[in-house]
Amino acid sequence: MTSLPFFQVDAFVEGPLSGNPAAVMPLDRWLDDDLMQAVAAENNLSETAFTVASEADDADYELRWFTPEREVGMCGHATMASGHILITGKQVRFATRKAGVLTVRRAGEGLELDLPAWHPQPARDDAVLEALGVSGETFRADGAEAVLIVMLDSEEAVRAVAPAYAALRKIDALVIVTAPGDEQDIASRVFAANVGIDEDPVTGAAHAALVPFWAERLGRKRFTALQASKRRGLLDCRLEGDRVVLGGRCHTVIVGQFQL
Repeated sequence: MTSLPFFQVDAFVEGPLSGNPAAVMPLDRWLDDDLMQAVAAENNLSETAFTVASEADDADYELRWFTPEREVGMCGHATMASGHILITGKQVRFATRKAGVLTVRRAGEGLELDLPAWHPQPARDDAVLEALGVSGETFRADGAEAVLIVMLDSEEAVRAVAPAYAALRKIDALVIVTAPGDEQDIASRVFAANVGIDEDPVTGAAHAALVPFWAERLGRKRFTALQASKRRGLLDCRLEGDRVVLGGRCHTVIVGQFQL
């Protein structure tokens, strides 16, 4: 029997049992892809992050992420969770296959996650509007993950969206509805049905596109964000050139051993 370290971490928390849970599994060496996928399916969280120590000069660890259904190109909340577990100094750097080097830094009582900025452009998409049951302007960004943004009028409208998930599963992109926020500067909900997650509680990758999108509309590069899922999550957002910096807090919920 093989025993692997296992951590479950809530990322971008507002309080206890909020934010987005991720499994973090530090490894001595990579497992077979099929085995990592099976482990992620067993965990049945939106993401399981696997790390291996890096031999590169510009990174401390290599990092990969798996939903219960497949590997993804970038996941923000599970990167933040991995940083929460593995950081020993001021920062920890993760080399990824599609998103470059992602850095998690200490910031007061919380952490900051440094991501590439993805810049959405207008792109009419009637299929996503029909699947969401809304009308609004649509935008698309193509980074490590494809992102579709639908602009709505209010946070109330964002909360009221009731998607047809079977239709969303046919749209190969991260689907976001967003609007000006009530208490926070912006509000959003994020649907990742194409990778087996009907609604994601708090999504760092979505904000790689939302931060440039809203920085232009708000006329400032720093603001706060609410992801208005049932679990809720809060993010401090900052645009720095071609990078997005997301601030938040993490909480470790479970520490144990995964038995194979």
